[in-house]
Amino acid sequence: MANERLRAAVSASSATIQSVAAQVGVDPKTVERWITTGRTPHRTHRWKAATLLGVDELYLWPAVAGQAETASASELVTYYPHRGVVPFDLWSSLIDNAVSHIEVLVYAGLFLFDGHPELADRLARKARAGAQVRILLGDPASEVIRQRGEEEGIGADLAARSRMTRRYLEPAMTTPGVEVRLHETILYNSLYRFDDDVLVNPHVLGAPAGQNPVLHFRYIPGGRSFRHYMKRFDYAWERGTAA
Repeated sequence: MANERLRAAVSASSATIQSVAAQVGVDPKTVERWITTGRTPHRTHRWKAATLLGVDELYLWPAVAGQAETASASELVTYYPHRGVVPFDLWSSLIDNAVSHIEVLVYAGLFLFDGHPELADRLARKARAGAQVRILLGDPASEVIRQRGEEEGIGADLAARSRMTRRYLEPAMTTPGVEVRLHETILYNSLYRFDDDVLVNPHVLGAPAGQNPVLHFRYIPGGRSFRHYMKRFDYAWERGTAA
């Protein structure tokens, strides 16, 4: 049976069978068979095609729901009951080993600089080596920062922490490849992405981020968790303003 959802997604994206094949890394005839015979692609090819077309993989190939759930569950590396027990060496190794992406979404994230005083220089070196470094800090003048500070019982100190983090970042901000933006987004999670690893720090009402759990995910082709969180980062990034 033909895969009409895939056919429609290709058409709606203004892509072609040839361009999809080139991006996914297969022969155009293979993509044609996915459409005309309903053949299910390999997991890696499914994810690349779905990402290219901007459509959820399970919409295009609903029969693989079980496989996708297994991959998503396998992305969870470990769980930490609070941020304080995340090993210091893990933060350092993730920063040092990142090659292509370092992306952070926080209100302040000052603990990273407290623990790594040379972090700005490390970020600049990563960018000069070709990594994309994107940092989103809470706008200290925003209502969301004021409200969050009140909820945590620290008032204006949260805004001050955001300003301090930006100040620490200044030495790296003139380096091409390092971008810092301010946001006014209500955060449900802080995100720390290093290539294929992301640490997710959920926010709990009234509790400082450091007292809340941390989930460590590592990307697996076909998994949903890593991609889901990074889509949220991109959403916040597009709404941010220059620092």
